Amino acid sequence: MQRRRNVDVMVEALKPEGKRILDVGCGDGNVVRLLTKKGAQVVGVECSPRQLAKARAIPKVGDEEIVEGVGQALPVSDASFDAVVFFHSLHHVPAEFMGQALREAARVLKAGGLLYVSEPIAEGLFFETCKPVDDETQVRALAQAALADVPGMEPVDDIVFLHTVSMADYAAFRERIVSANAEREAIFDRLDGEMRALFAKNARPAEGGGYEFDQPIRARILRRLHS
Repeated sequence: MQRRRNVDVMVEALKPEGKRILDVGCGDGNVVRLLTKKGAQVVGVECSPRQLAKARAIPKVGDEEIVEGVGQALPVSDASFDAVVFFHSLHHVPAEFMGQALREAARVLKAGGLLYVSEPIAEGLFFETCKPVDDETQVRALAQAALADVPGMEPVDDIVFLHTVSMADYAAFRERIVSANAEREAIFDRLDGEMRALFAKNARPAEGGGYEFDQPIRARILRRLHS
């Protein structure tokens, strides 16, 4: 499996310069800022108060916007974006709303616009390390199933690659996992010894300091059909 940086695959697929892009489930706004630096006009949508606070506390790099909302009811107009991104966020949409979230993406895309969905595959040491806190095997499978047939969209590409997940230490690992879902915090506290042992066993020291894991990723790209 080819090793690639997740964001590089996205940028190559979207060619963001001059485009209007919506990042659904934008978290702390990292992808929003990256795409803004690449010349796109970007709006990030996030529902977590914790993540919204983080995103809004970081100085803007351009004209990017961060707004509150959910994937299944996007707070933006029809046919108003050249691309929509779900960057490891589709599986966080409640299962009963995944299909609606993808239909919403189709609604807000211009004809010929691209939907980019990057999802971690439920395998590998990073997944196994996170599994005691939140076993995402089922929700990740449901996210892939939801992408099989999105009304008004046609498949363009399906890319599987190996991404390197890097972090400074166990505390950074914990924060990364908790930030996506605050309910995980109490589980981490309860399983503190087990989680520290798993991290020590599975994380490999990175050159220059810190730790890293290999994570297989599947990126699927769809295009909005002309109506």
